Amino acid sequence: MKRLPLFMAGPMLLLTACATSPAKFYTLDAQAPAREASGQAVPAIIVISHVSVPELVDRPQFVLRIDATRIRIDEYSRWAEPLKEQIARVLAADLALSFPGALVSTSARWEDQARTHQVSVEVQGFESTPGDNATIAVLWTVRYPGKEDTRSGRSIVREPVKTQENADLVQAHSRALAGISADIARAIQAKPPLTPSP
Repeated sequence: MKRLPLFMAGPMLLLTACATSPAKFYTLDAQAPAREASGQAVPAIIVISHVSVPELVDRPQFVLRIDATRIRIDEYSRWAEPLKEQIARVLAADLALSFPGALVSTSARWEDQARTHQVSVEVQGFESTPGDNATIAVLWTVRYPGKEDTRSGRSIVREPVKTQENADLVQAHSRALAGISADIARAIQAKPPLTPSP
């Protein structure tokens, strides 16, 4: 029986282990149902102008919560595109479903339009706990067209995750984003807050 030198066996075992555990790539997707016409005016243009995420989760790998003080970085489960870009894209897609006929975009080319609602989002928490829940906490601001008036709010949405599968975790995060987009949609359709007289 031919034996491999020790210095060769180690790298070969490492390569074998990597070959048997290929990375899986995931994307978030839109979940919000199309909304019935409410009789109120539909916004002409909505732009997701800015999204920020915590540095901890601003990476390709999944960051999984073990308990209150411990996390695990899953090297074999990865986002197919940067998380903040996915969040912007999915919020735009959810809002497009909520406002049929509106132009909803993540492109800066629409930001200076007089008819544009601008939405900025600061993700404060993006928690992933397999077999338990997916939780997203967001501060959002809507700037109304042609005005300095804004409306801000904080949304925290927690969705259950029934299995240990990361695919179920991703779907739960997508549902959580749908809940956040619903809060933003209500703010967009509300009248701008009254500016106090000097």
